[in-house]
Amino acid sequence: MTVVPSRRWLIGAAALAVAAPLAVVWPGSGGLLPALDLLWIAALVLDAARAPVPRSLDVSREAPAAFGVGRAAVIRYRWRHHSQRRLVLDVRERLPEPLGGAVTPTRRLLVPPGEGLDERLELTPVRRGGGAGGELAIRILGPLGLAWRQGTVRLPWHATVYPTLPESRLRALPLQVARRREAGLRAIRRPGEGQLFEGLREWVPGDETRIIDWKATARRGKPIARQYEDERRQQVLIVIDAGRLLTAEIDGVARLESVVTAALQLARAAVEHDDNVGLMIFADTVQRHLAPARGRRALRAVLDGLAHAEGRLVESDYPAAFRYLAAHNRKRALTVLFTDVIDRTASEALVAHAATLRPRHLPLAVTLRDPALEALAAARPATSGAAFERAAAEELLGAREAALLEMRGRGVMVLDVAPAGAGEAVVARYHQLKRRGLL
Repeated sequence: MTVVPSRRWLIGAAALAVAAPLAVVWPGSGGLLPALDLLWIAALVLDAARAPVPRSLDVSREAPAAFGVGRAAVIRYRWRHHSQRRLVLDVRERLPEPLGGAVTPTRRLLVPPGEGLDERLELTPVRRGGGAGGELAIRILGPLGLAWRQGTVRLPWHATVYPTLPESRLRALPLQVARRREAGLRAIRRPGEGQLFEGLREWVPGDETRIIDWKATARRGKPIARQYEDERRQQVLIVIDAGRLLTAEIDGVARLESVVTAALQLARAAVEHDDNVGLMIFADTVQRHLAPARGRRALRAVLDGLAHAEGRLVESDYPAAFRYLAAHNRKRALTVLFTDVIDRTASEALVAHAATLRPRHLPLAVTLRDPALEALAAARPATSGAAFERAAAEELLGAREAALLEMRGRGVMVLDVAPAGAGEAVVARYHQLKRRGLL
């Protein structure tokens, strides 16, 4: 049994300590004061013994199935006990890490007998991800209010906090959605220009000569053309480089968080256009891979994958990641790679392997600019130290631009954007590619 003195008992103990000097003035109190001290300590132990054991409490929890970053959620607790008097509880819970972990305030509860207490706790997740928790440290005040009886109750649970979009992006008007779907359905190849082979037919004047199958023509002695299916549903594969390049912070927020938000916006846009959407997250190993699929179920799977995306302070293994990508995604797809570059030398592996996606896939590299570095390069130096800092910033930006130019030269589309506008920019580029029929 763990006993913790209450404030009332400590005040009484302090009063006895103040009265101790009376033994000098009143010699007869020399034996009385120790007796009072022992009596006060005995009252502490007796009061704690009369308090119920925390494990005897009946407590249950009702929590939402999912949480969103920055969105308040209500958790309900139901407290019951078998005592005949009202119980005073101090409760401190170890929450799952995304919900606050061990850094949570102590709750003071007054639980009446019989019907008990229904508690309503409002929490705002601090970050995305998953975590376990649920250990309740409980103190029950004794009948005299002199001692707390302390113990733990295990009520395990696992919570997942998902990334969220701003309200304005979540509440798309029906007309806007209809127009997006219409734009997606228009961005198709005409018969004979698709990628899904359907069969052979006789070539007729007016068809393009590039669809002629020369081997079939030689066998049959007349022009034979390849027939393809119209492609109304394309593949969109989101690839996130979760290595050290995206762990750096901008204004106190990791770059990976901006990437997760942008990837979620792109996935939602692809589902609205009835395209298949998939996800791959890698660093030194492939953390997660979801083959492209369609509909809300695919969006939920991508959302779950993005919730558990974790940046690592390691060098990304680009050769292994792109080999995995080539082996598991053979169908042509718009492959959107969220990453960053430093210079041509440091990013040589990334640039070289991103180019291998051509010609089977349509690669789009999305890189995040550093507003602080750009502001430093554009600032007017006031001291010699500031001048050196500006020169270093300009050199870094120049080396980075050279690496992006190298990537473009190898056939990879590059979208270099600020973190705050990454989502809107990548969705706009996706719509542009749909309209041009490049997927």
